[in-house]
Amino acid sequence: QVQLVESGGGLVQVGGSLTLSCAASGSTSSITAMSWYRQAPGKQRESVAVISSSGNTNYASSVKGRFTVSRDIAKNTLYLQMNSLKPEDTAVYYCHAKLSVVNYWGQGTQVTVSS
Repeated sequence: QVQLVESGGGLVQVGGSLTLSCAASGSTSSITAMSWYRQAPGKQRESVAVISSSGNTNYASSVKGRFTVSRDIAKNTLYLQMNSLKPEDTAVYYCHAKLSVVNYWGQGTQVTVSS
């Protein structure tokens, strides 16, 4: 079992920056990969960024070059640094952890980019 708690969301102006955090607890040593997803109103949840246990990263094309995912193993914390934010980045952002074939989700944190 893993528990995930996101923080850091909020209201930001176009072009601004935010850093999201996801604190993991429980069986964190068994986590194989961690990701950030987002879901905008009326849209499906989509993958934003993923980082493997070895540190390899992958990003959605819409955020590549603007967002950076990182993971502090010692602190059991996942981060998402978001720069040059756009109105279309407005969504609820969810932290995700994968343990073997089991998926765990956080409760989500709202990011709103105003123009």
